[in-house]
Amino acid sequence: MTQALNSSELLAAAQVSKAWPFEEARKLIKRFPQGKGGTPVLFETGYGPSGLPHIGTFQEVLRTTLVRRAYEVLTDGAPTRLVAFSDDMDGLRKVPDNVPNQGLLAAHIGHPLSRIPDPFGRFESFAHHNNAMLREFLDRFGFDYEFVSASDRYSSGAFDEALKNVLRNYDAIMGIMLPTLREERRQTYSPVLPISPTTNQVLQVPITVIDAEAGLIRFEDCGSQVETCILGGHAKLQWKVDWAMRWVALGVDYEMCGKDLTDSLTQSGKIAQVLGGRRPDGLIYELFLDENGEKISKSKGNGLTIDQWLAYGSEESLGFYLFREPKSAKSLHVGVVPRAVDEYWQFREKLATQPIEQQLGNPVWYLLRTNGYHGGAGESLPVTYGLLLNLVGVLGAQASRDQVWSYLANYVENADPAAHPALDNLVGKALAYNRDFIAPTLNRRVPDANEAAALTALDEELAAMDESATAEELQNRIYEIGKDPHFGFDQLRDWFKALYETLLGSSQGPRMGSFIALYGVSNTRKLIAEALGSAA
Repeated sequence: MTQALNSSELLAAAQVSKAWPFEEARKLIKRFPQGKGGTPVLFETGYGPSGLPHIGTFQEVLRTTLVRRAYEVLTDGAPTRLVAFSDDMDGLRKVPDNVPNQGLLAAHIGHPLSRIPDPFGRFESFAHHNNAMLREFLDRFGFDYEFVSASDRYSSGAFDEALKNVLRNYDAIMGIMLPTLREERRQTYSPVLPISPTTNQVLQVPITVIDAEAGLIRFEDCGSQVETCILGGHAKLQWKVDWAMRWVALGVDYEMCGKDLTDSLTQSGKIAQVLGGRRPDGLIYELFLDENGEKISKSKGNGLTIDQWLAYGSEESLGFYLFREPKSAKSLHVGVVPRAVDEYWQFREKLATQPIEQQLGNPVWYLLRTNGYHGGAGESLPVTYGLLLNLVGVLGAQASRDQVWSYLANYVENADPAAHPALDNLVGKALAYNRDFIAPTLNRRVPDANEAAALTALDEELAAMDESATAEELQNRIYEIGKDPHFGFDQLRDWFKALYETLLGSSQGPRMGSFIALYGVSNTRKLIAEALGSAA
C-alpha cells in the first residue's frame, strides 16, 4: 500500500526527492509555501489548434499535472487549478498535410482558426474540431482541467482590459521586440494584429494607437486607412505579446514549454513585466522527434496522434513514456510503443515493495496519482506485451483474439479475458500492431548449416519434453545448445538471434523459453521443421 497524501513520511521524502516533478514544484514552493492565501495556484498549458493534436500536445497537460500534484503533496493539499488554453484566434499559416478538403482550408489562409470551416464537416470550425479532439482524450484520461479558448476570451470582451493595457504600453513593448527582429520584419511588426473587416484575415501590419482607453487604432487595409476598435474580438495579439498578456490576465503561476520557445519565453517575460506581471515558473523541455530524427510538426503530420498510440499501446504506457527525462530529446513513433508498455508494467510491479524514497523515483507512482487514483501498486501482467507480439507474429495477420487466448490458456492461470482485462486489452492492441507493422515485414530466413544442426538438436530436446514443461526448463535446454562448441556460436546472443530470424522472422525476440511455453512445444517443433525444410 502506498502512502497517503498527508503522510509525514511522504512529505519528508518529497522535500528532498530528485524526481523532476518535485524539483519543479519546489520552484513554486519558494513563492507560495502554503499556497496563495486561498486563491488557487494556477497552472497553464498552451495549445495551437492549427493541426490535429499529437502526443506532443497531450504531454504538456500530463507533465504539468505531475508538477501540480507534486506541489499539492509539498503543501499538504493547497488549492490549485489547471487551465488548458487554446490559441484558436491565431491565423492559419499553412494547410496541414494530414487533413481532408485541403482546398477549403487553402481558401481561408490567414483567417482565425476558429472562423475557418471544419474540413471534416463535424464542427463549426477547424479549431473547434481540433479542440474537441484534444478535450476528448484529456477527458478520457481523467485530467482535472479547465478548457479556455482564446477566441471566446477575445470575442466575449474578457481580454478587453488586457488589450487596453497593451495599447497603453505600446511603445515599451515595441522597445522590447524591435531589437530582436530583422530590419525587414521591423517595418511591418506590431504587437496588435487587427482582423481585416474586408478579408477577415489576421493582418500583420503596422498600427497607430489612437485611443488606448477606447481600444482605437489605425492601420492600412486593402489600400485604405481604417480606424477600428480592437476590443470584442476584432484583433488578437502577436504571439509573444499574447503569451505575456495571457499570463498577466489569467494570473498564471506555472507553465512549461518546449526548447524551441526559449527565445519567446525570454521576450514574453520582459513584456509581462511591462504589463504589470511576471513570467511564470516552468520547465523547458526537449522536443519530440520522428523516426527520421526530425522535429514533429502539426502541419507535416509526422508525429503520432493520440489515437495512433492508443491503437497499439495503453494509456498508461503513453503516460510512462512521456514522464521520463523531459529534458532529453525523444523519438516518438510507433516503434517505441511496445517497449513503453512493458516497461510501464515492470515499474508498476516493483512499486508495492519499494520504500517511499524509491517510490518517488518510480514513474508509476506519479501516474497513479495524476488524477486522484492511489491504487494499482504491485499489479503485474502474466504475459509481456513483447511476448504477445511474438505470439501473434507466428500466428499471422489473420490471428483472432480467441485464437490468442487459446494459447494463453497454456501459460496463464485462469486464462479468461474477464479475469485479466488489462491483458485482454493488450491482446487487441497486439493484433492491431502485428497486422499493421509486423506481419508485412516478417521474413524467416534459411538457417545455415551450423544453425540447422543446432535447431535439430533443439527439436530432439523438445521431443523428449511435454507441454507441461516450464519456461525455465525450456530456457535451460536452449542455453545448453547455444553453449555447445559443436554448433560454433561465438556468443549466446548469436544463437538467440538465429532462433529469432529463422523461427520468428525478426531480428529481435522474446525469452525463448517463455515463448515456447506459451506457443506450445509441439507448435514450436512445427516451426523448427519448417525452418529445416527451407534449408534442405
